[in-house]
Amino acid sequence: MKIEYTYWTEEDGTYLGYLNEYPDHWTQGENLDDLKAHLLDLHKEFSDGSLPGIRKVAQLTVA
Repeated sequence: MKIEYTYWTEEDGTYLGYLNEYPDHWTQGENLDDLKAHLLDLHKEFSDGSLPGIRKVAQLTVA
């Protein structure tokens, strides 16, 4: 399974990013590998559905 994410670097070199499925929840890392590890942790925590109030992006098919 592959998960899309968005990331960027700040002027101080910090990497910020979020899972595209959960755009309200950003995380950060010291480098890209560190950011990816944090994103994987977020995915594990959010994808089981046990946390209330987590907004998720989805697609709707329109006929």
